[in-house]
Amino acid sequence: MDQKLINKLNSRIEEGTLRSLSLFTGDIDLYSNDYLGLSKDAPLASSEERGATGSRLISGNSEDAINSEKKLASFFNTEAALMFNSGYDANIGLFSSVPQRGDTIIYDELIHASVRDGIRMCFAKSFPFKHNDVADLKARIGKAEGAVYVAIEGLYSMDGDIAPLKMIVDLCEKYGAYLIVDEAHSAGVYGENGEGLVSALGFEEKVFARLVTFGKAYGSHGALVLGGKQLINYLINFSRPFIYTTALPPNVYRLNGNRVTYLSIKERQDDLQSILFKFRSSFIHKGLLSEVNSPIQVLQIGNIKEVQLIAEKLQSNSIAAKPIYSPTVAEGKERIRFCFHSFNTEAEVDLLISTLNIIC
Repeated sequence: MDQKLINKLNSRIEEGTLRSLSLFTGDIDLYSNDYLGLSKDAPLASSEERGATGSRLISGNSEDAINSEKKLASFFNTEAALMFNSGYDANIGLFSSVPQRGDTIIYDELIHASVRDGIRMCFAKSFPFKHNDVADLKARIGKAEGAVYVAIEGLYSMDGDIAPLKMIVDLCEKYGAYLIVDEAHSAGVYGENGEGLVSALGFEEKVFARLVTFGKAYGSHGALVLGGKQLINYLINFSRPFIYTTALPPNVYRLNGNRVTYLSIKERQDDLQSILFKFRSSFIHKGLLSEVNSPIQVLQIGNIKEVQLIAEKLQSNSIAAKPIYSPTVAEGKERIRFCFHSFNTEAEVDLLISTLNIIC
């Protein structure tokens, strides 16, 4: 971790103000926000449904949270993990607190809005680089000042394409830059057991921080920042969305810890890839942008009226797919986005393909 961040932690230690997560199991509750006791009221909430009653640093910590984070850190092969209430919270919490004044953030121009919002809240300089363009990234890093943070996604949600992770890892290693990979859409889908692209390529120790969300492939809620123990300790002390937000209910931590080790993940990955193979091998169109093994398949049309007509035709055949217009994407790059799932059937894909072949 950058020495400036380590110094901030050490100052807290010297002052005796270092924040840490505590448990008060069985103690008299004179610390929580559960003012009316409704979180413990049996008719309203079973032991599986109790509220957190406060932030993790006050009353919202729990054995479920601690055990889940340990389990998840082990699963994703990293030193430590910290759960946030959402992917948006996690990115805001990470990017608003870690880069410091005088540092530089270089981010892919198609990075998620939550990363952009987090960047706006910090005092570091920031510059975009051309999407998945390693040469442009190299040029930007060469001009950067201070500690350099590079922000990318594993799988991009609007194009369905994958970052050239190996080349970016090598580049960051060469220049001593801290790489942050948002795996919101790639965790669960890639990796032998769903650990994501970073783990699939064996780059866990070369990536400064990873973000995993539970609202995508894992079908739950919340998000996880993965990294070294120093980073997680820093976030506990300086990440305002973590410090000042009521924690998730205890059962959600337990649920998320169990979801990633679900025994049928591999089977569902195989089912998803089978469906994707059928679609990509049967529907050939020059407007398809995405990786062949991506659950997000994008058909770029480039005209708003044509996209509207295609969307209407799909909906008339009971096919729900989202049209994407400018300014969400650049003008002239309007598209239809298909999100495939392990539970989609071959008959559904056949209907999609036959419909598209008629109108495209």
